[in-house]
Amino acid sequence: MKIEEVLPAAVPGRGFRFLVAVAQYNSLVTDRLLEGALGAFRRAESQIETIAVVRVPGALELPFVVRKAVDSGAHDGVLALGCVIRGETGHYEAVVSGVTAGLGQINAGGLVPVVFGILTTDTLLQALDRVGGKAGHKGVEGAETLLAMARLSDSLSGGRRP
Repeated sequence: MKIEEVLPAAVPGRGFRFLVAVAQYNSLVTDRLLEGALGAFRRAESQIETIAVVRVPGALELPFVVRKAVDSGAHDGVLALGCVIRGETGHYEAVVSGVTAGLGQINAGGLVPVVFGILTTDTLLQALDRVGGKAGHKGVEGAETLLAMARLSDSLSGGRRP
């Protein structure tokens, strides 16, 4: 896995350092989630030092990478992006349950904000509606939520980042 720096230092040493972990599975949707998130981060670039992106095979691999990123101390927050579409087997429930529990547990640890940007839909059309269609853009919402939570975390710690 390679980490890509997609938003170089606008204000070195002064802004937030974020990681976006994105699942490659259902890339028609996850690429759009990532595109929307990066667009939102670019609009707030004066508050952001770096955005790193790491791609993982599927949604169930996200908690592993997010845990590593949080434990590294190199990031002020993490946005996890993925898409799980219901199929004809019980695999959907297992994946949704696993990724939800894993990311929730990491976020509850309270080290840095972890934002859940995983679409869980019945159809591809429902997923596409959530990446710029009639149901808004969940990638943009995830980035905005991460920025808001990082600011809140920073203020709760008295402006001292870990």
